[in-house]
Amino acid sequence: MLSAADLLKTLPYFETLGTDAIEHITREVLEFSFARGEVLFLEGESCRGLYVIKSGQVRIFKTSPEGREQVLLVAKPGDSFNDVPVFDGGPNPASASALEESTIYLIPTEVALSLLTDCPIAVSILKLFAVRLRHLTMMVEDLSFRSVVGRMAKLLLDLAVVEDGPSPVRRLTQDEMAAMVGSVRDMIGRALKHIERAGAIKIEGQRIMVVAPEKLREMM
Repeated sequence: MLSAADLLKTLPYFETLGTDAIEHITREVLEFSFARGEVLFLEGESCRGLYVIKSGQVRIFKTSPEGREQVLLVAKPGDSFNDVPVFDGGPNPASASALEESTIYLIPTEVALSLLTDCPIAVSILKLFAVRLRHLTMMVEDLSFRSVVGRMAKLLLDLAVVEDGPSPVRRLTQDEMAAMVGSVRDMIGRALKHIERAGAIKIEGQRIMVVAPEKLREMM
């Protein structure tokens, strides 16, 4: 089995690093063992760092409020995961648990970022990509767990000029809304009528006014 240093050299993040840099990271790496089904971390928790699998398998997943799960990734030996919060500074975007007995290396966030201290432009680029990847992860969650009505409620809140109180929605066609929530025009029309009957919005011709944002949040 590969040593920690040899395993790190196989990762795209570290494959161009010299021996001294690899040895520095290796000295800071933490090693953990997890039993089958044991949770490594939960969505929403503060990020501890970048995880690398030495042996075993780990599933990365999102969980809906009702308890439904959507697996985003099954990570295997040599794979790294939880990159997004390392570089964008946010919380864990998903949860992780061991599919079998697994040994995991954890590279603390500050150690991973220390490699970039002399290259601020690289930090900016990685942060931008991480923010966009987090957004895509949230889109997967919306498509997996929310109904069309729920996705429309979220979109209307996002499009509202102000977050609280009555607010006009930035104008989009129903075709454009359908593309943004992963549906079709007819379903968007029915969803808007449902939301209007619930008293959350008011539709006046091509204009949509959010009148009860708290009801939209409930529909999400």
